[in-house]
Amino acid sequence: MSSPNRQSAVTVLGLGPMGRSLAGAFLDAGLRTTVWNRTPGRDRELVARGAVSAGSAEEAVAASSVTVVCVVNYDAVDAVLRREAVADALKGRTVINLTADTPDRARDAGAWAAEHGIRYLDGAIMTPTTTIGTPAAVFLHSGPEDLYRAHLPVLEALGGSHTHLGEEIGRAAAYDIALLDIFWTAMAGYAHALAVARAEGITARELAPFAKGIGEILPPIFEETAEEADSGTYSGDGNPITSAVSSMAHIVHTSEAHGIDAGVMRAAEGLARRAIGLGHGSDGFTRIAELLGRR
Repeated sequence: MSSPNRQSAVTVLGLGPMGRSLAGAFLDAGLRTTVWNRTPGRDRELVARGAVSAGSAEEAVAASSVTVVCVVNYDAVDAVLRREAVADALKGRTVINLTADTPDRARDAGAWAAEHGIRYLDGAIMTPTTTIGTPAAVFLHSGPEDLYRAHLPVLEALGGSHTHLGEEIGRAAAYDIALLDIFWTAMAGYAHALAVARAEGITARELAPFAKGIGEILPPIFEETAEEADSGTYSGDGNPITSAVSSMAHIVHTSEAHGIDAGVMRAAEGLARRAIGLGHGSDGFTRIAELLGRR
């Protein structure tokens, strides 16, 4: 195992699939990169490509002015960074945390960093490992803008687009949660659709091109309803909630006739019927966003 013997451009903590992709992109861009992982052995391929293997987390963060962290969650971040030796080594340096977690955890991490004299940026990676280092990668960042600008040349080595969302430290995580909400509820809907289709003798391959067509309908709907959601006016022209409830009921009936759990659709139908009961039957479906936020 080699030790850092001169200043690296960047340190990467965490060598899971995403961490290895990040470190690999830095190496491909010609940046001297120090790496460390709690589980030994994951850095072998990176070291063979020119990475510097650190013997400890404190040695790793001391090797560079900027440390990129990408681990499973903020519990793992805390377990690494909040040890006294690591925190001391980070003083006066920058941490860019690309670990996924909640906005509150990001704010807590930012406050801890400030208390320990550590400069801190939070971020979110919105695309898979295969996109890292390519134009398809998407990164979101929040925190002090001058700090973001100072380290943008290093971040750009990761490829793709980088967007600074504001100085409020939890903002990138908030975007991440909202966007993953769209993704996972859509994937749950797709999985349910596959089950219903299979029960009706339709294969996934047969359904796929039409499912893709449904997906392509969504971006214009997002654009059209954004202003309505911000202003609190929800046009139901062409597809009011009363119409939506009718199609939802058909899905529930068909699912349960085949013995397929329709709990997710029943929940959506229940929200829609609640909106109708409150006098919003002629509004568009996104009216339920207001109902969800009510205590």
